[in-house]
Amino acid sequence: MRTIILAGGLGTRLSEETVLVPKPMVEIGGMPILLHIMHLYGAQGFREFVVALGYKGERVKEYFLRFREFASDLTVDVASGRIEAVSAGPLPDWRVHLVDTGPTTDTGGRIKRLAGWLGEGDTFMMTYGDGLADVDLHALVAFHRSHGRLATVTAVRPPGRFGAIELEGDRVRRFAEKPQAGEGWINGGFMVLDRRVLDYIPGDDSVFEVGPMERLAADGQLMAWKHAGFFQPMDTLREKRLLEGLWTSGRAPWKVWR
Repeated sequence: MRTIILAGGLGTRLSEETVLVPKPMVEIGGMPILLHIMHLYGAQGFREFVVALGYKGERVKEYFLRFREFASDLTVDVASGRIEAVSAGPLPDWRVHLVDTGPTTDTGGRIKRLAGWLGEGDTFMMTYGDGLADVDLHALVAFHRSHGRLATVTAVRPPGRFGAIELEGDRVRRFAEKPQAGEGWINGGFMVLDRRVLDYIPGDDSVFEVGPMERLAADGQLMAWKHAGFFQPMDTLREKRLLEGLWTSGRAPWKVWR
């Protein structure tokens, strides 16, 4: 089963970081967030990826073309210019397809353009290149296969943005620093989709989360797998710093690989 990762957006709310690189190449702990997502999938046995490129897609291609160099120690013979890569450890056994899906194509259009890259099966996975979670992907796939509908979205609780104050008169009875919101569910990505979902996408300017997903829901073809664990997008510089702090402190819940 192949995994599509949408990696072509502009990342305008993270403009401090995305002037030179696309949003999925913004680093957390010295490694692009795209790699964190791929490690999450790869550690659970999903090792073939189709990365939908757009804005500054050449930077993603450059990274993977030099992946071995970036992941290795290097010995440079200055006189001859010869470079020897000395592996610092085993490299991931991934197969990565890097596909240009257009600089302005919207999310649905990017998925539609990848029709020829989905492999021979009817089912594929899809997520965004800017969100991390400790998702049990095998449980997600099992849920999708159990209900027989065309699409499954991972529903998550929105992460809290501010500290919650519980008052008793003017006295603060309880304070919770940035709690997860207690009400409602949102789209966390990490989807499992049937190839027939492509029929719901008209073209390049289709926003997958608007028209196609709304029509799938209206047709009874969209199911939600509830994930009550960790979820955090990287939409802003504040959220980037939050993820960085979790990683550097050794408390990154999404790190399921060694």
